[in-house]
Amino acid sequence: MLITIVAGARPNFMKIAPIIVSIKEAQKVNKDLQYRLVHTGQHYDKKMSGDFFHQLGIPDPDCNLECGGGTHAEQTASIMVKFEIDLFNNMPDVVLVVGDVTSTMACAITARKLKIDVVHVEAGIRSGDMSMPEEINRILTDSICNHYFTTSLIANQNLLSLNISSGNIHFVGNTMIDTLLSNIGRIRKPSFFDQYNLKHNQYFLLTLHRPSNVDNPIKLIKIFDSIVNSSDGNPVVFPVHPRTKKILESYNVDTKNLIIIDPQGYLEFIYLIKFSRGIITDSGGITEEATLLNIPCLTLRNSTERPETVSQGTNELIGDDLAKLESCLNEIIAGNWKNAVIPDLWDGKSANRIVDKLQQFYH
Repeated sequence: MLITIVAGARPNFMKIAPIIVSIKEAQKVNKDLQYRLVHTGQHYDKKMSGDFFHQLGIPDPDCNLECGGGTHAEQTASIMVKFEIDLFNNMPDVVLVVGDVTSTMACAITARKLKIDVVHVEAGIRSGDMSMPEEINRILTDSICNHYFTTSLIANQNLLSLNISSGNIHFVGNTMIDTLLSNIGRIRKPSFFDQYNLKHNQYFLLTLHRPSNVDNPIKLIKIFDSIVNSSDGNPVVFPVHPRTKKILESYNVDTKNLIIIDPQGYLEFIYLIKFSRGIITDSGGITEEATLLNIPCLTLRNSTERPETVSQGTNELIGDDLAKLESCLNEIIAGNWKNAVIPDLWDGKSANRIVDKLQQFYH
């Protein structure tokens, strides 16, 4: 059996790493089990890609499609054209896609049109927000797959509501949590940490990259002001996404009281999460990591595709309500935040369950 594994953007890398480890373990028993790793190149900045491969022990890709840059349509088209060529030259039994980035959707469509089975890891999650490109990618990918590996029973229900057969839906847990648990003992203090005299549990971590938050400089400045004014003198560490950095530079946004740093490697970023007082973000994946590590988390979105991080975890949706943001920051500083209950199957064994299932389906 040959599995083609697709990765294209930073969120994918944490999800594929434990699957590759599990495949290598399974190969000791099943000599017929093989895989190829295709990197679409959707994220091509070294800090957004290369460092993650090295730190997580992901092998060099068998193929890099080098499809970085361009509009959504240009990138989708480029990935589909180049991935089709790779499939013709290396015909697999199944294509495995993860998450909800452009590469996920583009490669799923390409494979299915060649009558190749596709399995989706992290299937069935939904935010209900059609303004997010990721939501469109999720819906399109899930509409054509053969098997669906889910992180929650809520995701199962989302798929069942689409009349997808229950026999094709497999609740396996969260491979991002596999990666976190297997690397938590390896996390590294970032090089700038002592330079800025940062102390454990005495700083906030901020990440912003969604267009709804960063494209409008006036809104961005108001977010910064609310955070800094409510942080009680705690530094705010801000690893700047390349997209946001360009906007800050273009509009000369006043970033006083913020510690602006480059994107971090995986091990350094988890260190920042683990030892922060709290997190302000518009990312989905970080809310999962914050929940497992029991770190307060505020999400600057009106909806989430990971509702378990709110109902069971440490996450709270803030949306555009800056008054709520300030109030929640005060609660975190006062030590009054909720504690996490770890969701089912967040046990570090999700990738093993996935690989076991694949061997059953495609032996």
